[in-house]
Parts: sequence; structure tokens; C-alpha cells
Amino acid sequence: MSSPEQEQEAFVDKHLKRNIAVQLTHGLFGQTGFRLFSAPTFLPVYLYTISGSEFFVGLARSLEAVGQMLTPMVGASLIGHRRKLLGITLASSVLMRFQILFIALTGLFMGATDFGMWLIVFFMVLLGLFQGISVVMMNSLRAKVIPVRRRGFVTGWRNFLSNGATALLAYFAGAYFIDNNVLGDGYAALFLLAFFIASLGIIALALTKEPPGVSLRKRENVIQSFRSLPDLFRENPHFARFFLVAALGSFGRMAMPFYILFAATRMDISGAMLGLLTTIWMLSGTVTNILWGSIADRSGYRLVMIVTLAMWTFAHFQLLLVEGIFGIIVFFVIFGVAFSGFNQARMNMVLELGADADIPLRVAVSNMASNTVGAVGPLLGGVIAMALGYEVIFVVCIVVQLIALGVMIGFVPEPRHVNVVLTTDEDEA
Repeated sequence: MSSPEQEQEAFVDKHLKRNIAVQLTHGLFGQTGFRLFSAPTFLPVYLYTISGSEFFVGLARSLEAVGQMLTPMVGASLIGHRRKLLGITLASSVLMRFQILFIALTGLFMGATDFGMWLIVFFMVLLGLFQGISVVMMNSLRAKVIPVRRRGFVTGWRNFLSNGATALLAYFAGAYFIDNNVLGDGYAALFLLAFFIASLGIIALALTKEPPGVSLRKRENVIQSFRSLPDLFRENPHFARFFLVAALGSFGRMAMPFYILFAATRMDISGAMLGLLTTIWMLSGTVTNILWGSIADRSGYRLVMIVTLAMWTFAHFQLLLVEGIFGIIVFFVIFGVAFSGFNQARMNMVLELGADADIPLRVAVSNMASNTVGAVGPLLGGVIAMALGYEVIFVVCIVVQLIALGVMIGFVPEPRHVNVVLTTDEDEA
């Protein structure tokens, strides 16, 4: 008689082709829509256009990240004990997408009014709250239906397809929607398009074939989940160090809303140019995503994280030397390659650093660290930009990311080469 674990593995293998197709289709539409909305080009410029303030840009992105920071543990507490995750994952994804719709409609009907500005910020906060929940659920579901030997392939191709689609759409979206001020607010019209594209991904995700969970945590509320964190870090020092790397490496997010604003001090920025830079950024990540996935399947995500974190750090250094459009383009190429690989590695490596039962909790706390930095960083960046200039933001990012790189190289092993499964079945009971 086969064990429950063996039965689960057989189920996953039986439906693997279908679930890979579902994941790729979901990524193509879902990620494309969200990347059109959240690219470090369109949204920051829109926020600056309606407010005229770098501080407001930083505040809006910080408050969105606050939402992302607050709710990952909620997501973990909602699913850690569940045998099936698909239904609740779909619900959180729908709620997340509706916030983009509300932002688009607010822009269309209220424009740059004070009330409209703050209503957009309100929906960005809600977007962050649902994102924090949804990311935990989505990654946990993916870990159930895609075995570790195929995650690099799936993640690489998901990002390849979505980045490619975004790259194709971005230039034309910028040149058509924004420069022609479609519907009276080209940015809002673009966000409306992003909502419809992202919504198509939900239809694909609903076709997932999910096995019942075998390795489960006991049911916990949010407070109990937080109280379990010290034990998680103490019993799994590899994950504890990775947690630090994810937080410090993500410090680059402090600078992201200001890349395009800094570029505007070196060149003229039209809607078409916004679209072009977005396309360059997305294409750069697109052409390397499959490479990162292939490297990860062969050698693990540790190598990918080291290389891409080093590249992101170098990109900030290169940005300090930029004088014109060519340097800006080079920066967005390097940043696109680095950011796509770093995120791929950060989200996948955490799945391997311990017992399966703890995956939702590890994903939650890792995202919470990244989003805490994302919450504080843009606000701090806005203050720095106003007081000291954009260049100081990039210097701070270089220093912090170099520290993260040192910790990663020196103290975080490749999880496939060491025993990091520290929770026993008895402990999970």
C-alpha cells in the first residue's frame, strides 16, 4: 500500500502537463496585467502628474507596500491547515484585481482632484493588502502542483511569456493611450486595460488540478502564526539568514519609483518614451527568465540570487554615471535582467528552505520582510530625493545590497545540497 505522500506525488505527476499549462497561461495574462500597472514607469509618472510631488509618489508606493507587509501572515494562517487551496486563492486574486479597476475608474471620473488623488492611494493600500494574502496562497498552491524539479522551468517560462507580452504592449500602450489621452485620462485607460488582461488569468487558474494536502500545520490564527516565528528562525538558521538577505536585497525597491523621475532630469519623457523604456525593461527580463530557470533547475536558485543581486547593485552604480538616453537604456536593460532573476530566486528558494508544512509561513514571513522594506523605502526615498537628490538614494541602495550579497555568499547554502527539512511529522501533528 502506498503512503499518502506517494499518492500525492503520483497525482501531481499525472496532472503535471495540465498544471504546467495552467500556470503558464495564468502567468501570461495575470502577470502581464499587473506588470503593465506596476511597472516602474507608468504609475510613478502618473502619480507625479496628478500630485507634482516626489514625496507623494513615495508615500503612495510606501502605503501600497504597507498593505503587502501587513497581510502575508493572514494568508499563511488562512491556508496552512487547509487540504485544498484553489478556492480561497481564486477569491483573493479576484479581490486584488478589483483594486486596479477601482484605481482606473477613479482616474477616469475624478482626475487630478485632491479627493481623487487620495482615493487612488486608498485603493493602492487595498491592493497591497490583497497582494500580501494572494502571493502566499499563489506560491503555496504552485508548490503543491509543480514539483521542485520543474519549478525553474515553470517560473522561467511564466516570466518569459508575461514579460514578453508586457514588452509588446507597453510601447504601444504608452504611445497610444497616454500620448492620445484616451478616454480623457490615458494613464487611467491603460490601467483599465491592465485590469481586463489580468482578469483573464483567473479563468486559467480555475482549471488547476490540485491534490489534497498531506503535510499540514495545525490551524492557527494570525497571532499564533506570529508567535511561531521565533521557533521557525531558531530551528532553521539557513532560512533565517535567507530572510535577512531577502530584506536587505529588496532595499533596491526604495529607488524604483524614482528611476524614471531621475531619467526625466537627463532626457525628455513622453508617453512613447515611457512605453519604450518599459518595453526595454520587460524585454531584458524576458530574454533571461528562461535562462535563470534553466540554471536554477541545474544548480539551484542560490546561484541565480547571487548573480542577479550583484547585477542590481551594479545597475545602481551605473545609473550614477548616466548622462543621456543611451545610459538610461543601458540601465533599464541591466535592471530588467537583474530584477526578474532576483524575484524569481527570492520567491522560489524560500519554498525549498525547510519542511513542506511550513511553506505558507516561510513565504509569508519572507514577503513580509521584502514588503516592509518596500513600505519604508519609497517614503524614505521621497524624503531623500527632496532633501539631497536622487543620487543619494542610489548610493544607499548600493551599500545595503552589497551587505546582502556578502551574507548570501558567505552564510546561505544551496538548499538542495544540505538538509534543511527540520520539522518532523511528529512536530507537525
